[in-house]
Amino acid sequence: MFRKILIANRGEIAVRMIRACREMGISSVAVFSQADRASLHVQLADEAYEIGPAAARESYLNIEKLMDVARRTQCDALHPGYGFLAENPALPRACAEASITFIGPSAEAMERLGSKTSGRQVAKRANVPTVRGTLDPIEKIEDARRLASEFGFPILLKAVAGGGGKGMRLVQSAAEFDSAWRDAGSEAFNAFGDSRLYIEKYLVEPRHIEIQIFGDQHGSVIALGERECSVQRRHQKVIEESPSPVMDDSLRRAMCRAAVSLAREADYSNAGTVEFLVDANRNFYFLEVNTRLQVEHPVTEAVTGLDLVKMQIRAAAGEPLAFAWQELRPRGHAIECRIYAEDPANNFFPSPGRITSLRVPSGTGVRIDEGVYEGWTVPMDYDPLLAKLVVWAENRGEAIARMHRALDEYFVGGIKTNINLFREILSDQQFIRAEFHTHWLDAWISHHSAEVAPDPLAEEAALVAALAFHADHKHAATPPPAATHLASRLRAERRRELLDRVPQR
Repeated sequence: MFRKILIANRGEIAVRMIRACREMGISSVAVFSQADRASLHVQLADEAYEIGPAAARESYLNIEKLMDVARRTQCDALHPGYGFLAENPALPRACAEASITFIGPSAEAMERLGSKTSGRQVAKRANVPTVRGTLDPIEKIEDARRLASEFGFPILLKAVAGGGGKGMRLVQSAAEFDSAWRDAGSEAFNAFGDSRLYIEKYLVEPRHIEIQIFGDQHGSVIALGERECSVQRRHQKVIEESPSPVMDDSLRRAMCRAAVSLAREADYSNAGTVEFLVDANRNFYFLEVNTRLQVEHPVTEAVTGLDLVKMQIRAAAGEPLAFAWQELRPRGHAIECRIYAEDPANNFFPSPGRITSLRVPSGTGVRIDEGVYEGWTVPMDYDPLLAKLVVWAENRGEAIARMHRALDEYFVGGIKTNINLFREILSDQQFIRAEFHTHWLDAWISHHSAEVAPDPLAEEAALVAALAFHADHKHAATPPPAATHLASRLRAERRRELLDRVPQR
C-alpha cells in the first residue's frame, strides 16, 4: 500500500480524498494556489505546498509544478480528483516517468475513451449503440456545415475533450451554425486547451443515465449500477440520484453489460463512468466516458455501501476486485444536490465572497461533502461548487422528504447559493413523479424564474454583512456601492435593529 499520496486538486474533492487517506493510514500532500491558501483542504492535509497564482493554468493545471511537489515530498502516488488534469493523459505519463503511481486509468485508456470521438469508435467496436453523429473531429467549418445538413437539424456541436457542458452548443438551424461553431470552439479551447469539435444528432427529450464502472489491473471490470442525471441546467448536472426512477432489471442488465463490454474493449482500469442517453422508447445510446471519479459518486456509495476513493487507491496499488458486478445488491435510494455559490435570481451569476455564517444539515441518512467553512472567502477564480448534499432513504419518496428536511437545515450566510432553488425543484410535481428529461430543468427555470424567491434568511444575513461592511467603511470618501445599496433598502427602524446585531469593532 502507498505511504504518501499527492492530492492534485482543491475544494470538496480534495477534502474527500484527504479523509480517505487518513482512514487508510496514508499521508496526504495538498497543493494550493495563492487564492486557496486558507482553504479547508490545505488545513486538513498532512502537508501542503503553494504551487502558483490563482489562475489554474499557473497552478492546478501545471504538471511540472505538481510533479516537483510530488518528487520533493517523496510521494509514491498521485490522485487527480475530477476536473483540472484528471482526464489529461499527460499527467499519468509524467507520473510514470517519475516512478509515481497514478490513481486512475492508464494514459492509453484515457486516450481511447477520454476523447469523445475516440470513445464513440470504441463503442462501435464493442457493439454498443451510439447516437448518430461523427466518429472523428471535424477540422474545417465547411465540412461541419455539410455534415450538419446531412444529419438534419437540430444537432449538437460538442467538444472532443473535457465535459461538464463546456464547448457544447445546440444548433437549431443552418443560420445559427457559424456563430455556434465559433463559440463552442472558443469555449472548448479556454476550458480544455483543445478547440476540436464533433457533431451529434440532437435527441429531443432523452434521459441521461450513467453506469459506474470499475476495473482492476488483473482484467476484471465491474458495473456498480446506474445514476439518474437528467436534471441538468445547460448540460451541467444539478441533481443526481440512484437508482434511476425509470430503470427496471432488464434495462439495467443491458446497460451494465454494454458499459462493461466497452470498458473491456478499451482495457480500462480504476474508476470510470459510461454515460448514456435513453429515449422515450427505452432505447439507450452511448454518449461518452468520463475516465475519472465523478462529482456524483457519493450517490453510488450511498446505495452500495462501497467507498469508491478507497477502491481507487487499492486498485492502483494492484489489489484485485473482491467481487463481480452480478453479486452487487444496491439498497434504498440516494439523491445528491450540488450546492453552488451562485445567484439563481440573477441568471445564476457566481457569488464569491466571505461566508459569514454556516449551518450544515445532519442526522440520519444525511451526508455532506464540502470544502468550505465559516469565515472562509469563496474565490472567484474557480468553479463555484461549495458542497454536495447527499441523502439516503429506503425509497425515493422518503429520500425526497429527507432532502427537503436537510435543505431546510442548510444555511450559508454572506453569499448567494442555490439552496432555495432546490427546495422549489423538489416540491414540483413533475420532479416528484420523475417526469423529467435533460431539457426539463432549463424549461422549468425559464417558467419559474419569477417565482423562485431568494431565501429570506440568506437575504437577511446578506443585509447584516453589508451593514457591517458599511459601518467599517463609513469614513471612506466613497462607501462601497453594494453595501450602500443594501443599507438604503431598509426602513430606519429595521436598520437600527440589524445594526445592533453587528459585532462591535
